[in-house]
Amino acid sequence: MTTILNYLWRIWLIILAFVLTIVLGIPVYILSLNKSTFKYAHGFIRIWCYGMFFGMGLRYELINLTDKKIDKNEQYVIISNHTSIMDIMLPCILFPNHQLCYVGKKELVKIPIFGTIYKRICVMVDRSSARSRADVYRRCAEKMEEGNSIVLFPEGGVPDDTSIVLDEFKDGAFTLSSKHHSPIAVFTFIGLKEMFPFDNSKGYPGKVKVFFNDILEPTNSPKDLKLSAFETIKKTLTEHS
Repeated sequence: MTTILNYLWRIWLIILAFVLTIVLGIPVYILSLNKSTFKYAHGFIRIWCYGMFFGMGLRYELINLTDKKIDKNEQYVIISNHTSIMDIMLPCILFPNHQLCYVGKKELVKIPIFGTIYKRICVMVDRSSARSRADVYRRCAEKMEEGNSIVLFPEGGVPDDTSIVLDEFKDGAFTLSSKHHSPIAVFTFIGLKEMFPFDNSKGYPGKVKVFFNDILEPTNSPKDLKLSAFETIKKTLTEHS
């Protein structure tokens, strides 16, 4: 029975993603063609994220571990651990008053339909190319000048080894914060690794715990920022997993 549910859930994911991407992707693509209308594309992107996350039967509980508040007029570099493809929906849900630009892998452009839209709205990086990695800072600076906050997963992707609790962080988010004097909003996601894709022990997706850890103010030392963020997320994973 569990195996049947597993396949049905995966089929539903494909159907849901296809329908939402077609229906919402067309206006996103059209609005992204011009800088003057690009900001209106974010409303459709946010609906896509809500539809994918909640449409897959997922829910979340927000737990504040800090007294600091998100300022709707501030631009942030937003980071978290990365455990599932469903992670990407959560920042759009958590930041309803911010325009968000994601830094993502160039390989995702190869996904039919989605890839066409993806390359219009995200900053793509080829992690095997030093030139591509360096160009990310310039392109993110342009996006921030247009009013966007930047979403980065500093692990660089979902670790292939599922036994890894938290992979080594890349420098990008912290260099960006230091260069452009943007605070870092730190979050920890717990539960998605077990729920997606479909944990047989649960039998059905459930509630994700989202911990709002801290807002790190920019400094002249990206290395210190990286260490602080890594230790903060690692501690949360250790204490609450």
